[in-house]
Amino acid sequence: MRADDGVELVVRRSGSAADATLVQLSGGPGCVNYLPDLGPEAPVRALSPEPRGVGSSGGGPHGIARAMADLEDLRRTVGTERWLVLGHSFGADLALAYAVEYPGSVAGVLAVCGTGIQNDRDWKAAYEAGRAAEPAVDIEYDEAVHRSLTSSWRRWIKRPDLLARLSRLPVPVRFVLAGGDVRPSWPIEQLAALTPDGSLHRVPAVPHDFWHTHPGVWRRLVAEYLAVTAAGRGAGRPCR
Repeated sequence: MRADDGVELVVRRSGSAADATLVQLSGGPGCVNYLPDLGPEAPVRALSPEPRGVGSSGGGPHGIARAMADLEDLRRTVGTERWLVLGHSFGADLALAYAVEYPGSVAGVLAVCGTGIQNDRDWKAAYEAGRAAEPAVDIEYDEAVHRSLTSSWRRWIKRPDLLARLSRLPVPVRFVLAGGDVRPSWPIEQLAALTPDGSLHRVPAVPHDFWHTHPGVWRRLVAEYLAVTAAGRGAGRPCR
């Protein structure tokens, strides 16, 4: 696809040709889109965009506003009015920001292993202390894109109206925590309590990158979320 500024962005497609659309946002920031494709039995059209400036996509370092504009360009390109947004790690944070800025475009959010809207020293210290114990996952990423998005994100979360907007967010959000993640969970627990249609789900005994280490658990999580949303029971209700 081409973004509104002419930059060519690469998007993988998987799943079925159903009416519903799911967009998958990977973490980093600045990583290639590492999230696994959905099988042909998935009841959605799943789109996995390669972030601007990363992998095969054109462009270069950019900020949060541009990342969200690229998502809007993709949504309009594929002709869907509202879609489900799945994000992992920084992708979960971006998914939430996108829902805040473009609530009319989002039918629901599945935010997996995000870090929340914080830049807290205690959180970072706890993460750094446990980081060496995490399973190693080799993911290609662009350092310049990482720096620009990180800097932009830290500015975006300081918006004076952000908490007020989150407290009125009209989008159902399911926040997912991995039981074996070394990242402190309190920022996500706070967000789940703050958002009006937010819920918290814990996946026991899996690390942060369980899409890689426990692919069966990841597939079941996504399949259950899609089944719940398809049944009209609400994207944000607790997963049992």
